[in-house]
Amino acid sequence: MTDKRQASSFYPHFAIEERPTIDQFVGLFNRLLFTGQSFLTDFLDPRQRQIMETIAGGEAIVQAFGGYEEAEKCRLYISLEWENLRPDDYQVQLFEIEYPQKFASLRHSQILGSLANSGVKTDTFGDIITDGQGRWQFFAEKELAGFFASQIDRMGPVKVRLEEKPLKDRLEAEDNSEIISAVASSMRLDAVLAALSNKSRSQVKEALEAGEVRLNWHEEEKGESLLKVGDILSLRRFGRVKLLSVQPSKKGRLRVEGQFWPAKRQ
Repeated sequence: MTDKRQASSFYPHFAIEERPTIDQFVGLFNRLLFTGQSFLTDFLDPRQRQIMETIAGGEAIVQAFGGYEEAEKCRLYISLEWENLRPDDYQVQLFEIEYPQKFASLRHSQILGSLANSGVKTDTFGDIITDGQGRWQFFAEKELAGFFASQIDRMGPVKVRLEEKPLKDRLEAEDNSEIISAVASSMRLDAVLAALSNKSRSQVKEALEAGEVRLNWHEEEKGESLLKVGDILSLRRFGRVKLLSVQPSKKGRLRVEGQFWPAKRQ
């Protein structure tokens, strides 16, 4: 039988701020080892999924689904043996937000704020998507579908109605990402972020101190943190960048290329 996991053994691999998440996930994993019973998580962001996959190692099967193939937030199904899952097994409910589009408009921030302030945890709902033409949908845990449908009737100043939809009726989500590049003096977080966002190092320092910077989905305060290809860096009101490549440039500098998702209009 596999030995019980110790949360402290994973602490060196992740940020101090992530220790509560590690504690929670180790507890879930140890319960799986003890009972043998597979379990389904809430919606997890990519960093949380990385933590859970690290804890599981090669001792469990981790499968993910968030309502569609490219989903950012996903529910994980974790089992000791491989199970051939269908989308319905992940208990993900698609909602379409019905509202008078001729007379009103919705923004991502209004939808997120209404869901986050509805009385449930933010990990009980997943991605919010739009076709860019006024239609909006989001994914939620099917166990709470009745709550969302009955409790949310307004988003910002707009009166809404949530309609349950089958997953096959998902919108083709608008992709507003683009490839950007910049020349940085080093792979320090503050240097790369300043170059990519066209901000000064002092502005980046202020953003770090204000808690407006995230590295791989968790808040980061250290400008000296070293980045690598694959890291995801975000700055409030700027957007999010996934580092795709780093190449030497002239005079010992580095050309950094990334996939950039601009901040959604507030």
